[in-house]
Amino acid sequence: MAKLILTHEVHRLGEPGDVVEVKDGYARNYLIPRSLATPWTKGAEAQIEAIRRARKSREIANLDEARALRDTLQSKTFTISATAGKGGRLFGSISPADIAAAVEAEGLKIDRRKVQIPAPIKATGTHNVIARLHPEVDAKIKVVVSAS
Repeated sequence: MAKLILTHEVHRLGEPGDVVEVKDGYARNYLIPRSLATPWTKGAEAQIEAIRRARKSREIANLDEARALRDTLQSKTFTISATAGKGGRLFGSISPADIAAAVEAEGLKIDRRKVQIPAPIKATGTHNVIARLHPEVDAKIKVVVSAS
């Protein structure tokens, strides 16, 4: 078992700054090469605290703010223009950063790392994505992709 410090959120494993124990192969082949975690050392306590402070500054502070933002996000529809070929098939796909930029264009702010796309968005039309605003609050965002 390998002991690691998470540097990014890993679904069903933990948040940045958490110390986790995972199997050696998972650490060696997935988490460390993708910079999702670093090996744990005794002197890493300062690193853990820095990661936690950065996470808290990015997070929405309380549950009421997260719920209010969720209600606002779910009441709106966000439009993204992308280059598409015949039949509405996109050249590439829509990324979480594209969705976060579309939300910011409407005057709201979400972290692109908190946007989860269930299936790759590779065609025009209406798609639903999830934004994890708070550990207890998820927002379902409606995204309309149009050909430009």
